[in-house]
Amino acid sequence: MKYITFAIPCYNSQDYMERAIESVLKGGKDIEVIIVNDGSKDGTEEIARRYEREYPDIVRVVSQENGGHGEAVNSGLLHAQGKYFKVVDSDDWLDEEALLKIMETLRRFEENGEEVDMLISNYVYEKVGASHKKVIHYRNCLPQDQVFGWNDLGHFRIDQYILMHSVIYRTELLKLCQLHLPKHTFYVDNIYVYYPLPHVRTIYYLDVNLYRYYIGRDDQSVNEKNMIKRIDQQLYVNQSMIDMYQMKMISNKKLRSYMIKYLAIMMTVSSIICIRSKKEENLKKKKELWIYLKRKDYKTYFKIRYGILGQTMNLPGRSGRKISSMGYSVMRRIIGFN
Repeated sequence: MKYITFAIPCYNSQDYMERAIESVLKGGKDIEVIIVNDGSKDGTEEIARRYEREYPDIVRVVSQENGGHGEAVNSGLLHAQGKYFKVVDSDDWLDEEALLKIMETLRRFEENGEEVDMLISNYVYEKVGASHKKVIHYRNCLPQDQVFGWNDLGHFRIDQYILMHSVIYRTELLKLCQLHLPKHTFYVDNIYVYYPLPHVRTIYYLDVNLYRYYIGRDDQSVNEKNMIKRIDQQLYVNQSMIDMYQMKMISNKKLRSYMIKYLAIMMTVSSIICIRSKKEENLKKKKELWIYLKRKDYKTYFKIRYGILGQTMNLPGRSGRKISSMGYSVMRRIIGFN
């Protein structure tokens, strides 16, 4: 049995994908690696096939027409045979020591007849040109060395939310909840993390810095200029998350509170990108997004709109938008995101 499947979506990734693959292979023969070639035009396919030949018991290659990051994740999940599932983007990589501790933990679960729905670990911003590497950990808000549930959550700081980089899901859970990401859409990693949450019952946190999140390339989707160009995709993902759940239907209060705060961050990101674009049409789209939330779930809208983030993103007039933008710049420096 493979303890974990690592899916590596690749699109024109020949210049950096080997680092991601080599780092994952440190997990040994108890892992499965699915390299998804998402319609690349460069040497991605050739590199992927070489690893498949060299590691026939570990590596499999799935080639498909270009469908975007979400469709590549869908393909990885469809073909996954490991008990757990993790996405590693082709320009990121894993820390070897942390990976071995993750594998040790999964083996222990199996030996003891245990399983969890979600395993969480830390991630590191590997930002170009930054001498200090920001580590996102959860040791102040999640119990350690024990299986726990939503009632055991502590207080999350604004930079501590669970992202794709920090989460490992049980494969069968993702398949049973019918997770399916939209094609040709950026920023779907938020859907990947958010949608399965109400289906999760058991969680385990391992305080190791597993995922190295590389940011700073000009062509990355999280580059601000690219986010402005793709604002419609960001708004689409945001609206999709609004549509997923009426928050009053989430029975666990701590989970409901966490999901509302996550949605508040998404509303903040969408709003600030609209503001920083300085285009009237995007300011109109920002307003429409808030109206959309209000119509779909008024109680959630009220909590988000009149919370700190909501008020900061909706200060009136040009001067208000300037203050919102300055606040975002300060937070970007503090947290370290792109």
